[in-house]
Amino acid sequence: MSQPAVTMGAPSHATPPARAIEYLSAPAGVSMADSWFEIAALDHFWVRRRFEVLRKLAGEIVSGARELAEIGCGHGLLQRQIEDGFAKPVTGFDLNDFALKQNISRFSKVCCYDIFQREAALRGRFDLIFLFDVLEHLSDERYFLDAVCFHLAPLGGLIVNVPAGQWAFSAYDVAAGHQRRYSFKTLGATANRNGLVIAGWTYWGLPLLPTLALRKLLLLGKQDERKIISQGFDARSPILNRALGLVSRCEPVPQKFLGTSVMAVLQRREASGQ
Repeated sequence: MSQPAVTMGAPSHATPPARAIEYLSAPAGVSMADSWFEIAALDHFWVRRRFEVLRKLAGEIVSGARELAEIGCGHGLLQRQIEDGFAKPVTGFDLNDFALKQNISRFSKVCCYDIFQREAALRGRFDLIFLFDVLEHLSDERYFLDAVCFHLAPLGGLIVNVPAGQWAFSAYDVAAGHQRRYSFKTLGATANRNGLVIAGWTYWGLPLLPTLALRKLLLLGKQDERKIISQGFDARSPILNRALGLVSRCEPVPQKFLGTSVMAVLQRREASGQ
């Protein structure tokens, strides 16, 4: 997923109670490091900033949607944030059983489901689908987005977050399972190949750009995946976590200049009128 350079120590959340997972598909391996789920928590500055950007860019869209889903929900950080911030359930889909069993959402459905299975009951079901830090893990974006759109209502939308700046691609991206990083232009081209258009977007994480450069330098030559994820996404202390949170807010949203991530609202071309 799209994370900036330096980050927080041991995760602050306790082990959640076992969730009732609906198995629509068998669990399967995914291109995502399990160690990331052991570090990422609701109070992590990057996780909090990502949700702030979502509210500013697309809060009205989230509020107006009836059926919401997240593909690649992992251990449920975004699901829980939307539950708490919008009082809405978000059906979560993933194939990573390790992450699903740690899911911290409170009242959203949690499903082990392969979207390429295209369950008939889920065809056109969702008004809004979140792809938060998922697309960069896929080798075939077009095939994946085609399966995503099977589940999207005709006038529905996608909200996508991806890491920005191919120049910043580093050992961290390799360890995290990233295939690429994006710009507005490359994300737009990816959308267009699937008959989608960008209806609204922003870069974010501009104040954190120096941390990406620092992370790339610090991780040169490193090989141990667990250590790379820890060093690249662990804020090391609550004080540093709070400081980075304050720094991360020193930018307007939306902004079109630069950032560590890109967030965008996508719609079908015919639904957008373009």
